[in-house]
Amino acid sequence: MRSFEFVTVDVFTDRRFGGNPLAVFPDAQGLTDAEMQSLAAEFNLSETTFVLPPADAANTARIRIFNRTSEMPFAGHPNVGTGWVLRGRGSALRFEEIAGLVEVNVSGDIVTIDAPQPLSLGPEMPADLLAACVGIAPGEVVVRSHRPVMASVGNSFVVAEVMPEALTRAVPDIARFREAVTSYTALGPRRLPLYLYAQDGARLRARMFSPLSGTVEDAATGSAATPLAALLLSLGSEQERRYDIVQGVEMGRPSLLNASARRAADGIRASVGGGCVPVLKGEVSL
Repeated sequence: MRSFEFVTVDVFTDRRFGGNPLAVFPDAQGLTDAEMQSLAAEFNLSETTFVLPPADAANTARIRIFNRTSEMPFAGHPNVGTGWVLRGRGSALRFEEIAGLVEVNVSGDIVTIDAPQPLSLGPEMPADLLAACVGIAPGEVVVRSHRPVMASVGNSFVVAEVMPEALTRAVPDIARFREAVTSYTALGPRRLPLYLYAQDGARLRARMFSPLSGTVEDAATGSAATPLAALLLSLGSEQERRYDIVQGVEMGRPSLLNASARRAADGIRASVGGGCVPVLKGEVSL
């Protein structure tokens, strides 16, 4: 029988049982693809990460990220949490992932990651279609700055601004999500992650729904906060800007994501960081 150690951490928080929980296998050598997927489904968290030796010795590790149903090319809170777990390997880490190389900076309990790709935008999603998926009125989708649009810096989301009251009331309708992917096909037949945000004074407040991939709602989504920051910067003329994003409040798992975006030679780049707190550790036998 083979044994594999794991730890769990709460990410984008400074206290246990806040933020977004993550399971990390610090040494996943010997696990098959199917076993990694089965373990991610068993933990039943939004993501689980598996640490492997890097292909290039100049990098820290190769990181594989699985949600409940499939492998992901990049994700935010898994990189932040894995960076915290591997902080003993140094303050500047480099993770090889499907979407590209992820730079990680560790400073105490705060971990900040650079998204692996510049901002790219895809098709817009009709406001009435998005509204139906989350149980709000089409008029509560704010389109003065941008319409709901697919945005990515390594992992794609439909990003939409909504009225603050609508954000609080939003409830995903899985049947409507299934109907929506038959007409809005940009993200494939089994994936339609909707990242909604609203202005909240000097901060932004956000929620992320992805029921078709097993995450009805996510407590903190770094790979959505980063394209949001990049998209907002693209709408103005500033060279750089920081955004504090609150998420997970409605779930009882308040999270704070410190996102930033900057103009670079190859486009608009984004970063996200936050705190981590250890929760569990154990061993899996297979």
